[in-house]
Amino acid sequence: MSAELFRSPLHERHVALGAKLAPFGGWEMPLEYAGGGVLKEHAAVREAAGVFDVSHLGKARVTGPGAAEFVNSCLTNDLARIAPGKAQYTLCCDESGGVVDDLIAYLYGPDDVFLIPNAANTAEVVRRLAAAAPAGVSVTGQHRDHAILAVQGPESASVLSRLGLPTDHEYMSFTEATLGDATLIVCRTGYTGEHGYELVIRWDSATTVWDALIGAGVRPCGLGARDTLRTEMGYPLHGQELSLDISPVQARAGWAVGWSKPAFWGRDALLAEKAAGPRRQLRGLELTGRGIPRGHMAVYADGVQVGETTSGTFSPTKKAGIALALIDTAPALPDGTLVEIDIRGRRTEARLVKPPFVQPSVR
Repeated sequence: MSAELFRSPLHERHVALGAKLAPFGGWEMPLEYAGGGVLKEHAAVREAAGVFDVSHLGKARVTGPGAAEFVNSCLTNDLARIAPGKAQYTLCCDESGGVVDDLIAYLYGPDDVFLIPNAANTAEVVRRLAAAAPAGVSVTGQHRDHAILAVQGPESASVLSRLGLPTDHEYMSFTEATLGDATLIVCRTGYTGEHGYELVIRWDSATTVWDALIGAGVRPCGLGARDTLRTEMGYPLHGQELSLDISPVQARAGWAVGWSKPAFWGRDALLAEKAAGPRRQLRGLELTGRGIPRGHMAVYADGVQVGETTSGTFSPTKKAGIALALIDTAPALPDGTLVEIDIRGRRTEARLVKPPFVQPSVR
């Protein structure tokens, strides 16, 4: 593995557990673990509880007088909708309306916002915010100051409660706690569609929390299961369902845009696209027969290409191939329409559906 890849503070723990490691966003991260594999790890999260090391996710802090107001003038969602102690999914767009990144904003107060962008985009998000910050507001990258563990699944609350951690706070809220000598933020968030928590921990305390979770019987899960879980939910992955070429309007992420706000990056372009209607939109595809779709596969209706997949996988829950795809809005194709996906030269039938592919249980 390239020496240029960053490593999680839990790297040695992953090696000891027989993890298959792979590069992701500039980091060397576990794809799956020995004795489990993607299918068992996926099932653990849907049926019990699993823990993901997602320390590759970015971290940044915006502080100073009016920090929250400044962030709100840049990112799409409306921080004024939430109170301190709450978190919010939001987007960093450029002036064309393209998505630089999607991220979670943790609102501590009017002068303090903590951000979790994606690994590969953290430096760019920090650069853009720092360049725009007014006097007195500081934007600080903290990518390797903190580790993040995601504990997900219907038994996640009971596991954390047994370890003495708080679990009864509302969805998309966070609170601080301790576990041994580790201080951590416990946030009711996740990327799997299940009831779950994301734990933000000091880098040098990550092993304490990881060992406690594994000791409590939580199954370690890799990025392979994380991808099948999020695809079943129709959650976007930056670089696939969101990008500088794929706007929030096209990705059906308009719910994360504060349309009535007076200012945010890309506002004029996004308002214009919303008013005109996007030329393509994100849709779900469920195969009617055998086959596993992947990204960048052509989608046809009546022999004419109408779009391309952005992500695709085998759904362990549905026992079928599923995909997300950008589909032309003209002519309109209603849910239930049968289309074909070109899977390595073979046209395979699929049905247009509205994600999620499985029932969410996040709350």
